[in-house]
Amino acid sequence: MTQHAMIRGEVSFRAGDGILLPVPDGEVDIDMADDSVTLHWRDAEGNTGSAAITRDEYDRYVREGKIRVGGR
Repeated sequence: MTQHAMIRGEVSFRAGDGILLPVPDGEVDIDMADDSVTLHWRDAEGNTGSAAITRDEYDRYVREGKIRVGGR
């Protein structure tokens, strides 16, 4: 089931073994799995992006108010 949320603050993901990249502030769709969460977004230029983060990272971002579930 897809949920909707808002990114408000520094939320980042690691692309492969590379550097941390930011998820832009704004609306995201969230797909939950047992061990990970996939975020889907569209940036200011209309480009789509997606990233998977661990459930632990997701839970921390929610606790910190950086991911606001149902925040459309």
